[in-house]
Amino acid sequence: MSVHTIEFFWDPASPFTYLAATQIEALAAECGAELRWKPFLLGKVFEATGNRPPVSVPAKGKHLFQDLARWAKFYGVPLQFPKSFPVNSVQPERAAIAADKAGKGVAFAKAVMSAHWADGRDISQADELKAIAASVGLDGEAIIAATQDPAIKEILKANTEDAIKRGVFGAPTFFVGAEMFWGNDRLQLLGAHLKGKLAA
Repeated sequence: MSVHTIEFFWDPASPFTYLAATQIEALAAECGAELRWKPFLLGKVFEATGNRPPVSVPAKGKHLFQDLARWAKFYGVPLQFPKSFPVNSVQPERAAIAADKAGKGVAFAKAVMSAHWADGRDISQADELKAIAASVGLDGEAIIAATQDPAIKEILKANTEDAIKRGVFGAPTFFVGAEMFWGNDRLQLLGAHLKGKLAA
């Protein structure tokens, strides 16, 4: 049994979430931690907290693309800014929850982020989501249909409300118990915490 559980609050609209998603599984395995992927709506969190996307702040936006390119090179992963940015992530995240119920949640989550940030595809489109679902062995039509299921919608809403209640203000955000770690650039601190290196 794992000593720790990492809750990974993710939204595919966030490029830094994509970057973190390429690393988090290896980190969890290295630290002997269980990893739980929790899709949530970053836009709703921004509304609730008064936060804004980095690209909407001129000084941050100017640096954002270079920063993302550096991280992608550092991790050795592909990255291209999709023409559909900023994308509406409601449908992809509902689809991820439906995929999870079908036993392919993590595979779909990784595939949808890769499709958007590595291949530049518009993941708000049903045809793209069907193709992504099929790529991980799911029935794309069934996944799209499931996005309209009230129970699926309620899970995404509950995850978002949980994130807001627990103080989340951006993505990606990770929790280990009550300890929160925000941002792709906090993965090293998250690992150190899991290994007991930050204990008081």
